[in-house]
Amino acid sequence: MALEVCVKAAVGAPDVLGDCPFSQRVLLTLEEKSLPYKMHLINLSDKPKWFLDINPGGKVPVLKIDGKWVPDSDVIVSLLEKYPEPSLKTPPKFASVGSKIMSTFVAFLTTKDSSDGPLLHELQALENHLKSHDGPFIAGEKVSAVDLSLAPKLYHLEVALGHFKSWSIPGSLTHVHNYMHALFSLHSFEKTKAEEKYVIAGWAPKVHY
Repeated sequence: MALEVCVKAAVGAPDVLGDCPFSQRVLLTLEEKSLPYKMHLINLSDKPKWFLDINPGGKVPVLKIDGKWVPDSDVIVSLLEKYPEPSLKTPPKFASVGSKIMSTFVAFLTTKDSSDGPLLHELQALENHLKSHDGPFIAGEKVSAVDLSLAPKLYHLEVALGHFKSWSIPGSLTHVHNYMHALFSLHSFEKTKAEEKYVIAGWAPKVHY
């Protein structure tokens, strides 16, 4: 039975893949496992009735697996491990690396007069991990679930903070820059990323100057 996935359509362009990092995380997982799937683009400002019927919460992503529609990217990614090749499991000791980057990025982006201190603290922690472990990825030479979760978030961070705050990750964090280059160079990432203009359009309503 073919897998089906509902993901965010681009703001103002309902026929184009949108900017949801959690949707991209699921798409990255499907691509890295070479699983065939059918993608449904959901216009979140005009959700179709069939989508709300299968998913009353109305959030994306949602995956149809074994005949059931399942929401929540955390749950979806764990379910996709039923397809074992390749395994994308992250060793437990590395599973929380970078886990606070998204929340500190969002706070810095969306809160007026906010400091970049908490975000820099989290990025420095990521730098320290990458510096002290073999890479290029968090758990070593092979990409794993933690990378596929972080990749879209780091992409949003780079695009949105660059656009709205003229802010960029300090050049001194060389391991973070190299890590981002490795992630963004993945074929799966190139295939599933939203265009920068749609990332900007997605964040625009949430930014307060």
